[in-house]
Amino acid sequence: QVTLVESGGGLVQAGDSLRLTCAVRGRTEYVAAMAWFRQSAGKERELVSGIGDDGGYTDVAESVKGRFFVSRDNAKNEAYLDVDILKPEDTAVYYCAGRARGYPAQSEEDYTTWGQGTQVTASS
Repeated sequence: QVTLVESGGGLVQAGDSLRLTCAVRGRTEYVAAMAWFRQSAGKERELVSGIGDDGGYTDVAESVKGRFFVSRDNAKNEAYLDVDILKPEDTAVYYCAGRARGYPAQSEEDYTTWGQGTQVTASS
């Protein structure tokens, strides 16, 4: 069994930065590519970023490009989402997801393992 545990969320001021961490626990070999999704109140969950198994490939949604950065440290079995210049519209529950294949996918249905989510609230 493998689990993903997100941390780093909280209440922050708009304009600040934060780092979300996703820790892979258990059978880490079941998680290769990883992704970050977010879901705001009343909206569908959306893909924010993806990263390949070795970190060589990354992708970030156009809506947050230039402010969101994804990375991973396989020695620590962790992935990160660095968010710069938070905006009120970034307020959402952020989820980490993983899949056994080495490249990230666009659809949440392609991810087999999910974290419980971490709330990020950017106040204006």
